[in-house]
Amino acid sequence: MIFVSIRADIRPEKREDWLAGVVRYSNEVRSEPGNLTFSCYESVERANEFAILASYADDDAGAAHVASEHAQWFFGWLPSVVVEVPKIVYQELPGDGWSPMGEVKMD
Repeated sequence: MIFVSIRADIRPEKREDWLAGVVRYSNEVRSEPGNLTFSCYESVERANEFAILASYADDDAGAAHVASEHAQWFFGWLPSVVVEVPKIVYQELPGDGWSPMGEVKMD
């Protein structure tokens, strides 16, 4: 599984553009074969700081995503709404998705 985390600081005056664009992009990414998860979250501590969490079945699915028309649009569009180049963590992990948190026990 490929796991990707992206942190982006959005220009306050571009917030509405960002929200509309990331919703559009999210829907397109989630429909890709090989996409396991795609979610976008806003920080509760820093306004206009967003995190994207995505996972893909394997390297081929990740490469297909990067080559897709909607990903190329997103990469080209991002500079119009961000304060600086977003930060990314890209890792190949064992397994095929989220696992239960072992430290938490449910009754």
